[in-house]
Amino acid sequence: MLSILRASLARRAVLAAGLATLAGLAVPVLAQQPGQPALQQITYLLPAPANLPAFAPLMLADKKGYYAQEGLQVRFLTVQGGADVGKQLASGNGDLGGGLGDTPIVLRPNGIPIKGVALLGGRTLHQLVTRNDANIKSPADLKGKTITVLAYQDTGFYATLGLLASAGLTRNDAHIQGAGPAGVWQQVAAGKAEVMVGTPEWGMNIENAGVKITMTSTDKYFPGMAQAILASDETVAKRPDMIRKFVHATLRAVGEIMKDPASATRDYVAAVPAYKGKEAEIEKVLTYYARNVYPGQARLGAFDPARVQKLQDFYFAEKVIREKTNPADLYTNQFVQ
Repeated sequence: MLSILRASLARRAVLAAGLATLAGLAVPVLAQQPGQPALQQITYLLPAPANLPAFAPLMLADKKGYYAQEGLQVRFLTVQGGADVGKQLASGNGDLGGGLGDTPIVLRPNGIPIKGVALLGGRTLHQLVTRNDANIKSPADLKGKTITVLAYQDTGFYATLGLLASAGLTRNDAHIQGAGPAGVWQQVAAGKAEVMVGTPEWGMNIENAGVKITMTSTDKYFPGMAQAILASDETVAKRPDMIRKFVHATLRAVGEIMKDPASATRDYVAAVPAYKGKEAEIEKVLTYYARNVYPGQARLGAFDPARVQKLQDFYFAEKVIREKTNPADLYTNQFVQ
């Protein structure tokens, strides 16, 4: 178990992540108005396509001009998962990016100096989604099952290892497939896989395909975290004002979703017109985030030191990471005052 997990983590989080291309999906930004000061252009790396509702706070903050009000013009680019985001940021290939709060815990032992600068929710992003006809009642029942994740470079892969470890299982006890942003849910919907570990909207896609599912937050079994805004140590040291502005604008949008998912849905569909006619589905997804992912923080955006420590201890005990990192290097709350 030890050698397999360590080799997998080192190979996939370091070597494979370095091969990613940044020719991803760009999202239009608001045009600068005549007479306004020049906006500071930054690049934000996404772990999956920008049109996923998981990224609704980012798209809303952009469409509603919150970034522009902070003096920022944001270009969104998609890479190959949250671990890849971290690798690219550490290499200087982006200014900020998204992953899970877990991401620095997994990557820093591999020499990738990134940290979380804001946490978008007090619970965990990833959901354990199981087909009801697979008769899976707990992580122990994952043995021998086919589990889809976004990618082996995504932190959903590590969340899956955590789920298995919570039941005393290893990666070799299940069939984990990095299926991409479409296949991750389509394979479960088609019956080619029994389980998915992914975002709430992917679970609802399976349900909308007519498959009865059970969706459970993975934090029922181990202390995972929500999405995080990530930055390299260098960026934190040299560009704190930029980070603070981006975090402030993004958390403004998170707060709006929490307060009124229905209103946020209307704004989001205006920002992402591909969802026109699917407002009911989007409202269901955003309501799920507002009720089951975003709540639970003493201060919106802040990391809970106890939760970070508990999660790192869990990953270390289960040999998902080979060494622990000083918690002060994993996150900072200085930008969410």
